[in-house]
Amino acid sequence: MNKAVNNGVWSGSWVAERLGVELLGDPELTDLLGLALRRNPKRAHLLVSNVLGKHVPQSPSIVYGYGVTLGHRVRDLLGPEESGRAVVLGYAETATGLGHAVADGIAVAPYLHSTRRPVPGVATAGGFEESHSHATSHLLLPEDPELLAGDGPLVLVDDEFSTGNTVLNTIRDLHGRYPRDRYVVVALVDMRSPADAGRLDEFAREIGARVDLVAAASGTVRLPAGVLEKGQELVAWYETGGDSSAAPSGPAAQFPAPLKDEGIDVDPSFEVAPNPNPPAARGTARPAPADPHSTHNRTTRVDLRWPRNLPDGGRHGFTPAHRIRLEQALPAMAARLAEALPEDAHRVHILGFEELMYAPLRLARELEQIVDADVTYSTTTRSPVLAVDDPGYAIRTRLTFPAHDTPADGPGDRYAYNIAGAGFDAVVAVVDSRGDTPELHGLLAELAAHTPHVVLAVVPSYVPERPPMLPEPLRGPAFSSYAPEEVGWLLQDLSDVTLEAPTEEREEAIQSGGAHYAESLPVEYQPSEQYQELFHTALDEAAGRLALAVGAVTELVLAERSPHPVLVSLARAGTPVGVLMRRWAQYRHGLDLPHYAVSIVRGRGIDANALRYLAAHHDPADVVFVDGWTGKGAITRELADAIREFEESDGITGFDPEIAVLADPGSCVKTYGTREDFLIPSACLNSTVSGLISRTVLRSDLVGPHDFHGAKFYRELAGADVSVEFLDAVAARFPDVTDAVATLAKELLAADRTPTWEGWAAVERISEEYGIHDVNLVKPGVGETTRVLLRRVPWKILARAGAGADLDHVRLLAEQRGVPVEEVAELPYTCVGLIHPKYTRGATGADGRAVAV
Repeated sequence: MNKAVNNGVWSGSWVAERLGVELLGDPELTDLLGLALRRNPKRAHLLVSNVLGKHVPQSPSIVYGYGVTLGHRVRDLLGPEESGRAVVLGYAETATGLGHAVADGIAVAPYLHSTRRPVPGVATAGGFEESHSHATSHLLLPEDPELLAGDGPLVLVDDEFSTGNTVLNTIRDLHGRYPRDRYVVVALVDMRSPADAGRLDEFAREIGARVDLVAAASGTVRLPAGVLEKGQELVAWYETGGDSSAAPSGPAAQFPAPLKDEGIDVDPSFEVAPNPNPPAARGTARPAPADPHSTHNRTTRVDLRWPRNLPDGGRHGFTPAHRIRLEQALPAMAARLAEALPEDAHRVHILGFEELMYAPLRLARELEQIVDADVTYSTTTRSPVLAVDDPGYAIRTRLTFPAHDTPADGPGDRYAYNIAGAGFDAVVAVVDSRGDTPELHGLLAELAAHTPHVVLAVVPSYVPERPPMLPEPLRGPAFSSYAPEEVGWLLQDLSDVTLEAPTEEREEAIQSGGAHYAESLPVEYQPSEQYQELFHTALDEAAGRLALAVGAVTELVLAERSPHPVLVSLARAGTPVGVLMRRWAQYRHGLDLPHYAVSIVRGRGIDANALRYLAAHHDPADVVFVDGWTGKGAITRELADAIREFEESDGITGFDPEIAVLADPGSCVKTYGTREDFLIPSACLNSTVSGLISRTVLRSDLVGPHDFHGAKFYRELAGADVSVEFLDAVAARFPDVTDAVATLAKELLAADRTPTWEGWAAVERISEEYGIHDVNLVKPGVGETTRVLLRRVPWKILARAGAGADLDHVRLLAEQRGVPVEEVAELPYTCVGLIHPKYTRGATGADGRAVAV
């Protein structure tokens, strides 16, 4: 770099001489920075970068080279392993291209930049305000929600690190969502004051992470007393056209007049006005076309043949794989640009578009390699800066034109600096398709007034594929026999699909690995008259006990989890319990709690789309997952793993995987109504006690990536439905147990309820003792044993010696299916169901133990 680009005059001398502003620090600061003026209640002067490629034309090799070199320094700082886990985040609009180049320098890091352009249908992963900027809020819109969710270093790139407020506030916000151990702040210049210099270490201690700073140069700005007021006076004088009657006293009266054109209504602006060095050659401004509105038609359009589905930048993320595709396509795209240029063009300028900095920069740098012409690069901007045509001033000229991308904050002026009068033989405007609107003719007309050749290249605006909107929950009576307010099913209705298979056929397919249990349904068990009598007897005897457990677990949830919980039952066994908990909260506290049912599948996890629906409609921290009982705790572990995977994939945090259950005989959770293994009558039946809903189905040909898991509504079984009868029988006992619930809840809240997982240990022991060697084929507890008898092919039932009426229905089902019941002393559960580990339809074990078949 050579600061003597204007006959040996530094492009900050005009402001320095008139305001007394000084740049102190590294010798290269005056190569990197010039000065300009703007209206701002906090700071009238503006640092203008000569190597950013924003406000002032510069060689694209220099612009790109500075960013890549900073990236190399970050890579050396982090080392290979940490670099491989890093993510780079750049700031809109000024540092979007710089951040991209830093990511290229690291080489293996994905890149994302903040944006001020909302994109309908793309979820926001974060955002922040720039309190001292005139511009709108920053949004983070990664296509891959996992991009920011990792724990590798986060590299934040801005053009200037001055007070550091914006960067540190960003880190603080992101650290609360996606905590990590290390951050690296990257800037072209570190211009912190002595007072701000110590804040970085203090901030790092505050968040408990390491924060490094990498900059091309460092220094400070020395400001004399009264500089703000004097600067405001100068800007005001130029805004009035330099009228001598309004001129301030002192040196301001000697100022040259601003260029005609640029009336300025300057707002507070944070961005460093990027100022690559003003070109040495100055040309004469050419007259505008007679009909500026015809300019759009006379502009040469070039089809770049941009690669399909290649992002135009980092607004939604740009990966190393994207970088490889771009590198491969650049030579051909630059060749097409070169063909559109006049043969005698000696000075060619590539003009990018606001946040679209990287694609034009890479095109410019590639073009620079293949044409016999001087190629420079800069971009348009939202930032209004005063223009003064003086060699010692960084912003010599300004083109003003209307916004042409239908911005969210409405219409307004946009600017291109140091283009007018620069003597360019051709200007190539590179915009994205969102900016290719009828309003674009305003920019093209301005360019045509100052260059004989205007070329337009449009890069397709990349918008991530939007998944379809998730449907509203299914509700009764259209889906299930429950009242619509009792539960919303986050499922899709597969009632018209034949999914049932004979139980023996399903068991053989599941154990042979030919199918997953969730890909089909067992034929619904039709209870005999004798079995239905057992259910009603069990319900009469257990209703009070159930009411006590329902009240106790609901009180624990309200006291420890949330005063306004969102109940989310694990379909289907958890659904009747969730309805009862909702009824207790309404009976005892007058609460009308939301209640949903979602699918969780062992080995496949919870329905992620259901979680996305819940996160979109409720605070995840209020969600309480509900199930009927625990056996060995497999679903408890499944849910914890699934929530962790969901947080990593979607970046949505706050869901608590702790399940609230009616009974916890396996000691797997801390939120329960009882840890006794007793008969919960809803376990005696299938759909006819669960709103006539089947267990859930997850099969790739029926459930797409944006679908809820499926289930069937057995409307034809309405005559045998006892779902509401079961709920009403338990709820009718609420008044009888109110005092007992208060006592039990108080005792539970004071007790040590830490899970011991003794049930899991017992299952492992039984699995080995009986030669099964697969805990998934051991089903402990009354509820799980009943399920085995109703849905699977049981091998035998272990019953605790002396167990009474709680096992009457188990003994009846076992007798009907020819399954032996073996009484066992000191069994930790009332009963345990065993499935043969080598099941075929002829498998037996004559000695009561597993045999190989």
